[in-house]
This record gives sequence, structure tokens and C-alpha cells, in this order.
Amino acid sequence: MTHSFEGTTVLTARKDGIVAMGGDGQVSIGDTIMKGNATKIRRLADGEVLAGFAGAVADAFTLFERFEGKLKEFNKNLLRAAVELGKEWRTDKYLRQLNALLAVSNRDMSLLISGGGEIIEPEDGILAIGSGGPYALAAARALAKHTELNAHDIVEQSLCIAADICVYTNTHITIETL
Repeated sequence: MTHSFEGTTVLTARKDGIVAMGGDGQVSIGDTIMKGNATKIRRLADGEVLAGFAGAVADAFTLFERFEGKLKEFNKNLLRAAVELGKEWRTDKYLRQLNALLAVSNRDMSLLISGGGEIIEPEDGILAIGSGGPYALAAARALAKHTELNAHDIVEQSLCIAADICVYTNTHITIETL
């Protein structure tokens, strides 16, 4: 029996030289909430990189470990580590089966890394993944453009808006900044 893992929303926003990444705390299997206080954001590379996941939790932890290894291998070079993980993820028989997405950020850039080998840098510095991602992305873009909120507050408010719309997103929010 396979399960659909939902209940993840991760958002990254940049403003005034600060990057913030936040995630909600809900973990669901199908239409059942299994946990409401999960932490989906991690600091990697001695705190210089933020990483968040959407998808199956065990798969995401595997990818966190692989990505952290790539960061060490390439001296904390975010883009190079992301490209190398993307190549490995796409071509490795075991990794291809993993069902997750990663959002990663350092002080200079934010990237989405997927199992298809996609490495995407958003042009506006705002990136969202997960079931509530489209709602959080729309809210963050509007807030960044039309308010004076800082990056942390944009992430917090956008995730709360997503939680009001998406049944797989809650308001138990964890936010990290660089």
C-alpha cells in the first residue's frame, strides 16, 4: 500500500539583504493529520545554509544528508552542491525513487532542487514548495511588493495565509533567517 504524504509548506523570501525560510508543522498521510509540530527547516554547513523540504519525510532526511555531504565536498558552494545533488538524484537508481523537493538558501541565492534534475533559482528571491506552496508564494510576492515587511515577517504572514486556505498546512511555523 502506498501513501500520499501531504502537509508541507516551505517558503523562502529575501528582502534588504536578509533571507528567511519558514515551514509549517503539519505532517499528513492522506486525509489524516499525523503530527502538527514537525520542523521542516534545517541549518546546514555550519549554519550558513538553510534547507527545507516538501514530500515524504524519510526521503527528505536522506536528501538533507546527501546535500550536506555535497556542501562539504564543494566547500559550502551552494550552486555547485545543488547541481551535483541534482545530477546524482536524477541518475542514481535508489535516489530516483525518493519523493521530496528541497528548497535551499544561503545569503546570496535560493534554489529549488528536484529529483528530475531541476535546479531553479527564483528571479524575485521568493520560493515556495509543498501543498500550500502556491498560496504562500502568491501571498509573499504581494507582501514583498506592497508592504514594508521584512523577510521574516513576509514568510510568517504568507505561511499563515497559506494555512487559512490549504488543509494540508497549519500555523505551527518555524522560521530561520540569514
